[in-house]
Amino acid sequence: MATVAPAPPATPSPRAQLIHIEVDRRLGHEWDEWNGKPLPSGGDFSAPPGLFFRYAALTLALSSGVVALLLYLIGPRLAGIAPVLPRALWTLLGAAIALKTLWWSLAAASFYSGRNLLPERLLERGPFLQVMNYASLTARLFGRRDWVEHAAIDIYNTLAVRRGRKIGKGELLVLIPRCLSKQALDGVLEIAGRYEVPVFVATRGQLARRVIRERRPRAVVAVACERDMMTGLRDVAGKLPVLGLTMQLPNGPCRDATIDLSQMEKWVQGLVSLSPASSPASR
Repeated sequence: MATVAPAPPATPSPRAQLIHIEVDRRLGHEWDEWNGKPLPSGGDFSAPPGLFFRYAALTLALSSGVVALLLYLIGPRLAGIAPVLPRALWTLLGAAIALKTLWWSLAAASFYSGRNLLPERLLERGPFLQVMNYASLTARLFGRRDWVEHAAIDIYNTLAVRRGRKIGKGELLVLIPRCLSKQALDGVLEIAGRYEVPVFVATRGQLARRVIRERRPRAVVAVACERDMMTGLRDVAGKLPVLGLTMQLPNGPCRDATIDLSQMEKWVQGLVSLSPASSPASR
C-alpha cells in the first residue's frame, strides 16, 4: 500500500520587529482630566466631515471678529498718530478675511470634489494643520473636541492619500502607542511583517520624533487617539508625510484600544507599492 507523505507545516505569517522607544511626552497626557467614567459611544468619536468644516468656519470668523474688535477699540488712538493708519489696517483685515474665506472654500471643495485643488503645502501639510488645531480649541468650548478632531483627521488623511505618494518599504515607519489591545497589536505586527516595515512603539508618548530624525523615513503611518494624533500631526506632518489612524477606546483612554486593521493595511500597501511578503506572488 502506498503511503502518503505528510503535508509540510504551514509557514507562519511574518511578523515585524517591535521596537520600544522613549520620547519626551507622557502617553495619554491629553486625558489628564478624564474622570474614569465610560467614554461616549464606547470611545468611538467618528463624525461627519462637515462637522470640522463648520467649526473651522466658526474659528476663522471668531478670529476675524476678535481682530476687528481690537481694531475698533484702538482705531481712534491710531488715527491720532496717523489718520491713514486705521483705514490701512481695516483694508488689510478685509483682505485677510477674503483670503481665509477663499482658502476655506478651496479646502472644502478639494475634499468634496475628490480632487485636491491646492498643493499640499497650501492644504493638508500647510494651513490645514493650523486650522484644525484652532478649530479643536473652539470645539472645546462646546464639548465637541474629540468629534471635531476625528473629522479633521479623516479629512487630512483623505487629502493626503490622494497625493498618491509611493515609497520603498525601507522608507516607511509605523508608529504605535503602547495602549493597543493584544489583538490590535498582533494585527499591526502581522501587517508590518508582510510588507517588511518596522514598527516602533512609544512607551511615553505618541510620535517618536527622535527615531524619525535618526531613520529619516519618507513617510509615517501613525496610530493614536484623536487628541494625541492632533499633537503629532502638528509636530511632524508639516515636515514629513504622515497618515494618522485613530483608535477606538472601549475601555477608556490608554487601555486596550482597537483600530481598523484593514485601513492600516490599505495605507501601508498603497505607500510601499509592494505585494505582501507572504503572498504567493512574492515567494
